[in-house]
Amino acid sequence: MANSRTIDEAPSTEHESPQSEAYNTTVWQDFMALIKIGIIRSNLITAFTGLWLAFHYTGQSFLANWHIALLTLLGTSLVIAGSCSLNNYIDRDIDHLMDRTKKRPTVTGRFSPNRVLWMGIIFTTIGTVMLAATSIMAAVIGLVGAFTYVVLYSMWSKRRYTINTVIGSISGAVPPLIGWAAVDPDLHIVAWAIFLIMFIWQPPHFLALAMRRVEEYRAAGIPMLPVVHGFAMTKRQIIIWIVCLLPLPFYLFSLGTIFVVIATLLNIGWLWLGLKGYKSKDDIKWATTMFVYSLNYLTILFVAMIVATFF
Repeated sequence: MANSRTIDEAPSTEHESPQSEAYNTTVWQDFMALIKIGIIRSNLITAFTGLWLAFHYTGQSFLANWHIALLTLLGTSLVIAGSCSLNNYIDRDIDHLMDRTKKRPTVTGRFSPNRVLWMGIIFTTIGTVMLAATSIMAAVIGLVGAFTYVVLYSMWSKRRYTINTVIGSISGAVPPLIGWAAVDPDLHIVAWAIFLIMFIWQPPHFLALAMRRVEEYRAAGIPMLPVVHGFAMTKRQIIIWIVCLLPLPFYLFSLGTIFVVIATLLNIGWLWLGLKGYKSKDDIKWATTMFVYSLNYLTILFVAMIVATFF
Protein backbone atom coordinates (compact mmCIF):
# COMPACT_ATOMS: atom_id res chain seq x y z
CA MET A 1 0.00 0.00 0.00
CA ALA A 2 2.90 2.26 -0.56
CA ASN A 3 2.28 5.68 -1.97
CA SER A 4 1.69 5.75 -5.72
CA ARG A 5 4.44 8.24 -6.45
CA THR A 6 7.10 5.55 -6.77
CA ILE A 7 5.91 4.27 -10.12
CA ASP A 8 5.72 5.49 -13.70
CA GLU A 9 9.18 7.07 -13.60
CA ALA A 10 9.90 6.39 -17.24
CA PRO A 11 9.93 9.49 -19.48
CA SER A 12 6.68 10.09 -21.29
CA THR A 13 6.12 11.34 -24.83
CA GLU A 14 5.50 15.07 -24.69
CA HIS A 15 3.46 15.65 -27.83
CA GLU A 16 0.91 12.84 -27.72
CA SER A 17 -2.61 13.35 -26.50
CA PRO A 18 -3.97 11.03 -23.81
CA GLN A 19 -6.26 9.47 -26.42
CA SER A 20 -3.44 8.65 -28.83
CA GLU A 21 -1.35 7.22 -26.01
CA ALA A 22 -4.21 4.99 -24.87
CA TYR A 23 -4.67 3.70 -28.42
CA ASN A 24 -1.28 1.99 -28.18
CA THR A 25 -2.04 0.14 -24.95
CA THR A 26 -3.79 -3.18 -24.44
CA VAL A 27 -6.57 -3.79 -21.95
CA TRP A 28 -4.14 -5.82 -19.85
CA GLN A 29 -1.60 -2.97 -19.81
CA ASP A 30 -4.32 -0.56 -18.77
CA PHE A 31 -5.42 -2.92 -16.01
CA MET A 32 -1.85 -3.24 -14.74
CA ALA A 33 -1.56 0.56 -14.70
CA LEU A 34 -4.88 0.87 -12.90
CA ILE A 35 -3.93 -1.45 -10.03
CA LYS A 36 -0.36 -0.04 -10.04
CA ILE A 37 1.47 -3.33 -10.44
CA GLY A 38 4.78 -1.70 -9.49
CA ILE A 39 3.44 -0.83 -6.07
CA ILE A 40 2.03 -4.34 -5.60
CA ARG A 41 5.38 -5.93 -6.41
CA SER A 42 7.38 -3.69 -4.09
CA ASN A 43 4.93 -4.14 -1.23
CA LEU A 44 4.86 -7.91 -1.67
CA ILE A 45 8.61 -7.96 -1.00
CA THR A 46 8.11 -6.34 2.40
CA ALA A 47 4.97 -8.39 3.15
CA PHE A 48 6.83 -11.59 2.33
CA THR A 49 9.71 -10.53 4.57
CA GLY A 50 7.34 -10.01 7.49
CA LEU A 51 5.75 -13.39 6.78
CA TRP A 52 9.10 -15.16 6.51
CA LEU A 53 10.46 -13.63 9.70
CA ALA A 54 7.29 -14.50 11.61
CA PHE A 55 7.72 -18.16 10.64
CA HIS A 56 11.37 -17.94 11.68
CA TYR A 57 10.72 -16.36 15.08
CA THR A 58 7.81 -18.66 15.94
CA GLY A 59 9.71 -21.78 14.87
CA GLN A 60 7.15 -22.75 12.23
CA SER A 61 7.87 -24.28 8.84
CA PHE A 62 7.21 -22.11 5.81
CA LEU A 63 6.52 -25.14 3.59
CA ALA A 64 4.16 -26.71 6.11
CA ASN A 65 2.16 -23.47 6.16
CA TRP A 66 2.27 -22.65 2.45
CA HIS A 67 -1.47 -22.05 2.41
CA ILE A 68 -1.09 -19.22 4.94
CA ALA A 69 1.66 -17.69 2.82
CA LEU A 70 -0.48 -17.95 -0.31
CA LEU A 71 -3.55 -16.40 1.32
CA THR A 72 -1.44 -13.61 2.80
CA LEU A 73 0.29 -12.65 -0.43
CA LEU A 74 -2.87 -12.89 -2.54
CA GLY A 75 -4.92 -11.01 0.05
CA THR A 76 -2.29 -8.29 0.40
CA SER A 77 -2.05 -7.95 -3.39
CA LEU A 78 -5.82 -7.54 -3.74
CA VAL A 79 -6.10 -4.98 -0.93
CA ILE A 80 -3.31 -2.96 -2.53
CA ALA A 81 -4.83 -3.33 -6.01
CA GLY A 82 -8.18 -2.18 -4.66
CA SER A 83 -6.68 0.77 -2.83
CA CYS A 84 -4.70 1.85 -5.89
CA SER A 85 -7.80 1.59 -8.07
CA LEU A 86 -9.67 3.83 -5.64
CA ASN A 87 -6.74 6.25 -5.67
CA ASN A 88 -6.97 6.40 -9.47
CA TYR A 89 -10.71 7.01 -9.21
CA ILE A 90 -10.16 9.89 -6.77
CA ASP A 91 -7.29 11.49 -8.71
CA ARG A 92 -8.77 11.21 -12.20
CA ASP A 93 -9.39 14.97 -12.29
CA ILE A 94 -5.73 15.90 -11.76
CA ASP A 95 -3.78 12.96 -13.23
CA HIS A 96 -3.87 14.50 -16.72
CA LEU A 97 -1.78 17.40 -15.42
CA MET A 98 1.25 15.23 -14.62
CA ASP A 99 3.44 13.50 -17.20
CA ARG A 100 3.84 10.33 -15.17
CA THR A 101 0.10 9.88 -14.60
CA LYS A 102 -1.48 11.20 -17.78
CA LYS A 103 -1.48 7.74 -19.40
CA ARG A 104 -3.58 6.14 -16.68
CA PRO A 105 -6.76 4.50 -18.05
CA THR A 106 -8.91 6.75 -15.86
CA VAL A 107 -7.44 9.70 -17.77
CA THR A 108 -7.52 8.21 -21.25
CA GLY A 109 -11.06 6.92 -20.80
CA ARG A 110 -10.16 3.26 -21.31
CA PHE A 111 -11.79 2.45 -17.95
CA SER A 112 -14.96 4.21 -16.86
CA PRO A 113 -15.01 5.81 -13.39
CA ASN A 114 -17.81 3.52 -12.16
CA ARG A 115 -15.94 0.42 -13.24
CA VAL A 116 -12.79 1.61 -11.48
CA LEU A 117 -14.75 2.41 -8.32
CA TRP A 118 -16.35 -1.03 -8.18
CA MET A 119 -13.07 -2.76 -8.96
CA GLY A 120 -11.49 -0.94 -6.04
CA ILE A 121 -14.28 -1.91 -3.65
CA ILE A 122 -14.45 -5.55 -4.78
CA PHE A 123 -10.68 -6.14 -4.77
CA THR A 124 -10.31 -4.60 -1.33
CA THR A 125 -13.19 -6.66 0.05
CA ILE A 126 -11.96 -9.98 -1.36
CA GLY A 127 -8.41 -9.25 -0.21
CA THR A 128 -9.61 -8.47 3.31
CA VAL A 129 -11.57 -11.74 3.46
CA MET A 130 -8.45 -13.65 2.40
CA LEU A 131 -6.38 -11.95 5.08
CA ALA A 132 -9.08 -12.69 7.67
CA ALA A 133 -8.71 -16.38 6.78
CA THR A 134 -5.15 -16.18 8.16
CA SER A 135 -5.89 -13.99 11.19
CA ILE A 136 -8.28 -11.20 12.10
CA MET A 137 -5.30 -9.01 13.01
CA ALA A 138 -3.90 -9.32 9.46
CA ALA A 139 -7.26 -8.23 8.03
CA VAL A 140 -7.53 -5.28 10.43
CA ILE A 141 -4.02 -4.08 9.57
CA GLY A 142 -4.81 -4.42 5.87
CA LEU A 143 -7.93 -2.29 6.29
CA VAL A 144 -5.96 0.30 8.28
CA GLY A 145 -3.50 0.54 5.39
CA ALA A 146 -6.29 0.86 2.82
CA PHE A 147 -8.15 3.47 4.88
CA THR A 148 -4.98 5.50 5.39
CA TYR A 149 -4.10 5.45 1.70
CA VAL A 150 -7.56 6.03 0.26
CA VAL A 151 -9.19 8.31 2.85
CA LEU A 152 -6.49 10.00 4.93
CA TYR A 153 -4.01 10.41 2.07
CA SER A 154 -5.87 10.47 -1.28
CA MET A 155 -9.13 12.11 -0.17
CA TRP A 156 -7.98 14.35 2.68
CA SER A 157 -4.34 15.36 2.97
CA LYS A 158 -2.85 15.01 -0.53
CA ARG A 159 -4.35 18.24 -1.87
CA ARG A 160 -4.26 20.19 1.38
CA TYR A 161 -1.10 19.66 3.43
CA THR A 162 2.61 19.08 2.93
CA ILE A 163 2.36 16.44 5.65
CA ASN A 164 0.59 14.22 3.11
CA THR A 165 3.94 12.49 2.57
CA VAL A 166 4.08 11.36 6.20
CA ILE A 167 0.42 10.30 6.26
CA GLY A 168 0.88 8.27 3.09
CA SER A 169 3.90 6.58 4.64
CA ILE A 170 1.68 4.80 7.17
CA SER A 171 -0.01 2.77 4.46
CA GLY A 172 3.32 1.95 2.85
CA ALA A 173 4.68 0.63 6.15
CA VAL A 174 1.92 -1.87 6.99
CA PRO A 175 2.66 -4.76 4.55
CA PRO A 176 5.39 -6.27 6.81
CA LEU A 177 2.90 -6.11 9.70
CA ILE A 178 0.26 -7.85 7.59
CA GLY A 179 2.69 -10.62 6.73
CA TRP A 180 3.75 -11.05 10.34
CA ALA A 181 0.21 -10.88 11.75
CA ALA A 182 -0.92 -13.63 9.38
CA VAL A 183 1.42 -15.98 11.27
CA ASP A 184 1.67 -14.31 14.70
CA PRO A 185 -1.11 -11.85 15.58
CA ASP A 186 0.76 -10.80 18.73
CA LEU A 187 3.33 -8.91 16.60
CA HIS A 188 6.86 -9.33 17.93
CA ILE A 189 8.98 -6.20 18.51
CA VAL A 190 10.91 -7.08 15.34
CA ALA A 191 7.70 -6.61 13.34
CA TRP A 192 7.24 -3.12 14.77
CA ALA A 193 10.91 -2.28 14.11
CA ILE A 194 10.44 -3.21 10.44
CA PHE A 195 7.28 -1.10 10.35
CA LEU A 196 9.24 1.88 11.68
CA ILE A 197 12.01 1.36 9.15
CA MET A 198 9.46 1.34 6.33
CA PHE A 199 7.65 4.36 7.76
CA ILE A 200 10.79 6.47 8.19
CA TRP A 201 12.30 5.35 4.86
CA GLN A 202 9.40 6.73 2.84
CA PRO A 203 9.58 10.51 3.52
CA PRO A 204 13.18 10.90 2.26
CA HIS A 205 12.38 8.61 -0.67
CA PHE A 206 9.23 10.48 -1.69
CA LEU A 207 10.59 13.95 -0.94
CA ALA A 208 13.51 13.24 -3.28
CA LEU A 209 10.99 12.18 -5.91
CA ALA A 210 8.93 15.31 -5.24
CA MET A 211 12.00 17.45 -5.90
CA ARG A 212 12.47 15.74 -9.25
CA ARG A 213 8.79 16.20 -10.13
CA VAL A 214 8.26 19.57 -8.47
CA GLU A 215 6.85 21.33 -11.53
CA GLU A 216 4.36 18.54 -12.17
CA TYR A 217 3.11 18.69 -8.60
CA ARG A 218 2.92 22.47 -8.86
CA ALA A 219 0.85 22.23 -12.04
CA ALA A 220 -1.50 19.72 -10.40
CA GLY A 221 -1.89 21.92 -7.32
CA ILE A 222 -0.50 19.28 -4.94
CA PRO A 223 1.23 20.97 -1.97
CA MET A 224 4.32 18.83 -1.77
CA LEU A 225 7.05 20.20 0.49
CA PRO A 226 9.35 21.44 -2.33
CA VAL A 227 6.37 23.16 -3.98
CA VAL A 228 5.35 25.05 -0.84
CA HIS A 229 8.64 25.58 1.01
CA GLY A 230 11.33 25.10 -1.64
CA PHE A 231 14.32 22.82 -2.09
CA ALA A 232 16.38 24.03 0.88
CA MET A 233 13.70 23.06 3.40
CA THR A 234 13.07 19.76 1.60
CA LYS A 235 16.74 18.82 1.65
CA ARG A 236 16.94 19.49 5.38
CA GLN A 237 13.89 17.32 5.98
CA ILE A 238 15.38 14.47 3.93
CA ILE A 239 18.56 14.53 6.02
CA ILE A 240 16.60 14.62 9.30
CA TRP A 241 14.49 11.58 8.30
CA ILE A 242 17.61 9.63 7.33
CA VAL A 243 19.18 10.43 10.71
CA CYS A 244 16.07 8.96 12.35
CA LEU A 245 16.84 5.62 10.68
CA LEU A 246 20.23 5.28 12.39
CA PRO A 247 19.15 3.59 15.66
CA LEU A 248 16.57 1.22 14.16
CA PRO A 249 18.88 -1.65 13.06
CA PHE A 250 19.82 -2.21 16.70
CA TYR A 251 16.23 -3.27 17.44
CA LEU A 252 16.88 -6.13 15.01
CA PHE A 253 19.98 -7.39 16.82
CA SER A 254 18.37 -10.85 17.04
CA LEU A 255 19.00 -11.22 13.30
CA GLY A 256 22.72 -11.20 14.04
CA THR A 257 25.68 -8.88 14.15
CA ILE A 258 26.35 -9.10 10.42
CA PHE A 259 22.84 -7.89 9.61
CA VAL A 260 23.10 -4.99 12.07
CA VAL A 261 26.43 -3.97 10.52
CA ILE A 262 25.01 -4.12 6.97
CA ALA A 263 21.91 -2.11 7.93
CA THR A 264 24.00 0.47 9.79
CA LEU A 265 26.38 0.85 6.86
CA LEU A 266 23.40 1.37 4.54
CA ASN A 267 22.12 4.13 6.83
CA ILE A 268 25.51 5.80 7.15
CA GLY A 269 26.04 5.55 3.40
CA TRP A 270 22.72 7.25 2.70
CA LEU A 271 23.48 10.00 5.23
CA TRP A 272 27.01 10.49 3.87
CA LEU A 273 25.68 10.70 0.32
CA GLY A 274 23.13 13.30 1.37
CA LEU A 275 25.60 15.45 3.28
CA LYS A 276 28.25 15.15 0.57
CA GLY A 277 26.05 16.82 -2.03
CA TYR A 278 23.95 18.89 0.36
CA LYS A 279 25.34 22.22 -0.82
CA SER A 280 25.37 21.24 -4.47
CA LYS A 281 23.83 23.82 -6.79
CA ASP A 282 22.27 21.05 -8.88
CA ASP A 283 19.40 20.14 -6.56
CA ILE A 284 17.75 17.83 -9.08
CA LYS A 285 20.92 15.79 -9.53
CA TRP A 286 21.21 15.51 -5.72
CA ALA A 287 17.57 14.43 -5.46
CA THR A 288 18.03 11.82 -8.19
CA THR A 289 21.06 10.37 -6.43
CA MET A 290 19.15 10.18 -3.15
CA PHE A 291 16.12 8.62 -4.84
CA VAL A 292 18.14 5.90 -6.58
CA TYR A 293 20.02 5.11 -3.36
CA SER A 294 16.74 4.77 -1.47
CA LEU A 295 15.53 2.10 -3.90
CA ASN A 296 18.73 0.08 -3.59
CA TYR A 297 18.72 0.61 0.17
CA LEU A 298 15.32 -0.99 0.60
CA THR A 299 16.06 -3.96 -1.65
CA ILE A 300 19.38 -4.77 0.02
CA LEU A 301 17.97 -4.32 3.52
CA PHE A 302 15.00 -6.65 3.10
CA VAL A 303 16.99 -9.31 1.26
CA ALA A 304 19.53 -9.16 4.10
CA MET A 305 16.73 -9.73 6.65
CA ILE A 306 15.74 -12.97 4.93
CA VAL A 307 19.30 -14.15 4.36
CA ALA A 308 20.13 -13.52 8.04
CA THR A 309 17.63 -16.22 9.09
CA PHE A 310 19.78 -18.91 7.41
CA PHE A 311 22.70 -18.31 9.77
